[in-house]
Amino acid sequence: MAAVRRELREFLDKCAGEAIVWDEYLTGPFGLIAQYSLLKEHEVEKMFTLKGSRLPAADVKNIIFFVRPRLELMDIIAENVLSEDKRGPARDFHILFVPRRSLLCEQRLKDLGVLGSFIHREEYSLDLIPFDGDLLSMESEGAFKECYLESDQTSLYHAAKGLMTLQALYGTIPQIFGKGECARQVANMMIRMKREFTGSQNSIFPLTYEGLIDEIYGIQNSYVKLPPEKFVPKKQGDGGKDLPTEAKKLQLNSAEELYAEIRDKNFNAVGSVLSKKAKVISAAFEERHNAKTVGEIKQFVSQLPHMQAARGSLANHTSIAELIKDVTSEYPVEGRFSSGADLRTPGCKFANYILASEDFFDKLTVEQEFMSGIDTDKVNSYIEDCIAQKHPLIKVLRLVCLQSVCNSGLKQKVLDYYKREILQTYGYEHILTLYNLEKAGLLKPQTGGRNNYPTIRKTLRLWMDDVNEQNPTDISYVYSGYAPLSVRLAQLLSRPGWRSIEEVLRILPGPHFEERQPLPTGLQKKRQPGENRVTLIFFLGGVTFAEIAALRFLSQLEDGGTEYVIATTKLMNGASWIESLMEKPF
Repeated sequence: MAAVRRELREFLDKCAGEAIVWDEYLTGPFGLIAQYSLLKEHEVEKMFTLKGSRLPAADVKNIIFFVRPRLELMDIIAENVLSEDKRGPARDFHILFVPRRSLLCEQRLKDLGVLGSFIHREEYSLDLIPFDGDLLSMESEGAFKECYLESDQTSLYHAAKGLMTLQALYGTIPQIFGKGECARQVANMMIRMKREFTGSQNSIFPLTYEGLIDEIYGIQNSYVKLPPEKFVPKKQGDGGKDLPTEAKKLQLNSAEELYAEIRDKNFNAVGSVLSKKAKVISAAFEERHNAKTVGEIKQFVSQLPHMQAARGSLANHTSIAELIKDVTSEYPVEGRFSSGADLRTPGCKFANYILASEDFFDKLTVEQEFMSGIDTDKVNSYIEDCIAQKHPLIKVLRLVCLQSVCNSGLKQKVLDYYKREILQTYGYEHILTLYNLEKAGLLKPQTGGRNNYPTIRKTLRLWMDDVNEQNPTDISYVYSGYAPLSVRLAQLLSRPGWRSIEEVLRILPGPHFEERQPLPTGLQKKRQPGENRVTLIFFLGGVTFAEIAALRFLSQLEDGGTEYVIATTKLMNGASWIESLMEKPF
């Protein structure tokens, strides 16, 4: 982090008295490494968002464009520069490409007649951004599409570059394990997991607290924007007047004690934690009545800021839990599964559902039926209804892709039916999106007539019937039954090793491999008794908060023996993942 900030400061010092024009996508990642106070210290006087036409007026000599290397952004920059030249007086322009300089972009600027206006044209290597103590991300939103649809290996290069930086800072990584073609291409790094064989879990709705916040409201660069009405003091809310209209923006990371405690819990376990925390905080405030002496009063006052912060944190997360519950609110369960299973039957394997609003519950029902291998080979009635009622296309595509993955592809007539219904309902412009999903291997016809998913599910124990959501004993708690494939592979690699699952690894797409890097003389050492092995897992294509929660759970196991650090090309959820593969209609 210090090296990244130093590089930024050095660039800013070249252009004293400046205005920064931001590519809007970069404002979030940069906010994690450089607060406004740092920019102010280095004479940044104004900041604007990159938009077409003329820039807002600013009495500065230097204007710096912080942008991704995108051709469409070069057109906007040229428009800005030409409009400033007409306005006068003369300005000095600079451009900083993040994370790499692009000859194509510079050629576009030249074609538009503005390349010569830039005094400095440099790149800023923002490869891995720290989101938390155990979490790093490149935040490359197009990495999955680039790798698996466009055969563009640029994001792989930056993943390798980021890992090389980690090695330079923390030493050589001695053992490397990988699975998948893309992992093979970054094979001189650490453990890598490829999205082509873990596509099923990305389509499922996560049931952890953090995962639900991200799915419902979207977490961007550790911040979430929430409906404001739940955060209004009761007296103000009861009046019905002057209610806030601006979204409530909260930062979410482990620096907040309560959030660190509940973020990775199944949502069913969050309520009891909040209730206990409320009693503890209430008791702490009641202690003021027991403070009799000056010393006791002074001690209570010294603890007051922490107690007030804890009470504010509790209020915020109680409000967030209520917002989530509005989406997953309780209702009487009367129906049966399409397979005939009855939730009211003692020991029913699906009884670990959270009670939910009817559509939310129906969606979860279908997802868990697919994951447990029920009715994956025929047209699903719930998906039919979603298409007929024109539910959001992303929701439909997630379910169809999940069914395809859990059946090792769909029967041709089932696939053709889904494609025809989607195109007729949502428009034929989405044929390119369906093509992308097929090319990525997420939506495909079944070949060879054999479904390998049951073998993978049973061998790797991907579906667990008895899940303890309150006090989990297995990673499957993050989806209330399904264990994320990527995390299960990491768990088995740690103990007993991948040799125990060679047959399944051969079934999964892409090669698997092991490589070793020799350690310099004098740095080789044996782990002390009780000392955990540190394993860095790099997810190429993206990682979900449910997978992160599962890895943190493994890190906390007393007999686990492994502490996991997570890196990725992008923090994502099922909706953003599918959206990255969709072609925007013309």
